[in-house]
Amino acid sequence: MSSVVRNQGSCVAIRSLSPSSSINRCSHASASSDGATCGRPAWIGKRLTCVCFKRKGVYEGIYFNITPKQEERLNRLRHRMKVYFDGSRPDHQEALRALWSATYAGKELHGLISDQWKEMGWQGRDPSTDFRGAGFISLENLLFFAKTFSTSFQCLLKKQGGNRSTWEYPFAVAGVNITFMIMQMLDLDALKPRTFIRSVFLQMLSENEWAFDLLYCVAFVVMDKQWLEKNATYMEFNEVLKSTRTQLERELLMDDVLRIEDMPSFTLLC
Repeated sequence: MSSVVRNQGSCVAIRSLSPSSSINRCSHASASSDGATCGRPAWIGKRLTCVCFKRKGVYEGIYFNITPKQEERLNRLRHRMKVYFDGSRPDHQEALRALWSATYAGKELHGLISDQWKEMGWQGRDPSTDFRGAGFISLENLLFFAKTFSTSFQCLLKKQGGNRSTWEYPFAVAGVNITFMIMQMLDLDALKPRTFIRSVFLQMLSENEWAFDLLYCVAFVVMDKQWLEKNATYMEFNEVLKSTRTQLERELLMDDVLRIEDMPSFTLLC
């Protein structure tokens, strides 16, 4: 349930949450490191536009009192978002190997630079070059997806659902762009909330530290569903990503969506 209190042309957006139950999730540890702010993706996603979904009128200003737990988890998430992928770091190398193992169980990886990576949908032999857009967190997101919802992950990787187009989107690079899209949508680097959706997400984050990673998994299956419904091709990926963002925002702003698990599209995951 949410309410809006107007005050001299601005408003205070308040949303109450009930306690959430825990979910089964993967146990991989997120590496932490200092890093610089990441740039834009090298592939698709460069022309993404802001999708503003207004609810209960036009919000001229949104004020949100952040709790200590929300601030702690937001800072931790911001830190993850600012870590570059560094191919020389052992922990980053290990995370890349872990992604391979989670994706192709029992199949030997011949090297961190290998033509094998193209099977997963990277642009070349060295996947580290594709992480420039969203940084190390995009690798963490893929690994979380692979371990937490392995059936959905494998289905999307192998393009098993629906009538696929001749020119399909490259799976892994699409995942990097989805991470970047969510980072833009939530606007987490802003010092103060500028959108109601960011405030809603912060409350979800206080209930579940893995809210960002769960939202990523939902976004991936929504994107693929939109892809199939639009009978899209490689050149239409940007449009599909925009419509995916619109769908995510619409669901996050539903009155009965108090956790990521409450989103209607969460049921697509298995």
